[in-house]
Amino acid sequence: MSADEETELVCTPKGLGSDMRFKAAIHAIKINPLNRPPVERMLKISSSEGLIHPYISVLTTKRWRTNDVRLSVQFMDNPDSALRKRILGHMNAWGDQGNVAFTETHSQGQVRIAREPDGYWSYLGTDILLIDPDQQTMNLQGFTMNTRDSEFYRVVRHETGHTLGMPHEHMRRELVEQLDVEKTVAYFGATQGWTREEVVAQVLTPLEESSLFGTPYEDAQSIMCYQIPGQLTKTGRPIPGGVDINPLDHQFCGMCYPK
Repeated sequence: MSADEETELVCTPKGLGSDMRFKAAIHAIKINPLNRPPVERMLKISSSEGLIHPYISVLTTKRWRTNDVRLSVQFMDNPDSALRKRILGHMNAWGDQGNVAFTETHSQGQVRIAREPDGYWSYLGTDILLIDPDQQTMNLQGFTMNTRDSEFYRVVRHETGHTLGMPHEHMRRELVEQLDVEKTVAYFGATQGWTREEVVAQVLTPLEESSLFGTPYEDAQSIMCYQIPGQLTKTGRPIPGGVDINPLDHQFCGMCYPK
């Protein structure tokens, strides 16, 4: 990977403020009880019920109900119709095996897209329902009809995966083990304002095979395995990540939201 490729914009994890996280976890569990975090994973962090309680908010998944996911999409800065259609087409690529669909609305949407100079990001799954209605839930910095086609595949499809409740694939054990702990703690502390404990819970605690609802092994080419900067890995080499939804991604979406 060239230096230019390594410094290309990548997804910045977007989460709710600390005052909203527990509420979001309870909300997610109400929408889909399967979002409840497995007890065995919390016990790996702490055997104390009092210490486990705060971690519920970061270990709860944010998937939608398993039947017929239909989400409305609002474009907040009113781009031209060709761009709106193009973005929606890439979002709906997840419907190949998953029972999911995104449709444009000209009123308030559940998914709200802006193109502000704030990078590429999306809130995760059901969290989007708790965002202020005048704020975007997904940001696609600077996207126009002149944006490279490969970026629509790499970025729009990735951020839509987050909107569907799919976390970063790099939380698999085999990929987490490639990360330098101290560099990773410093990076997410600087870019996200996370405490060491939050970085450990969100990035450095691998998804356990016993509680993983997904494909049976790590997929470094998954669209959800975004580029990890080489500055965070033990070898100094970046984790390249996927550039499009691959067959295992489609399979996972079909497992989460079967037709």
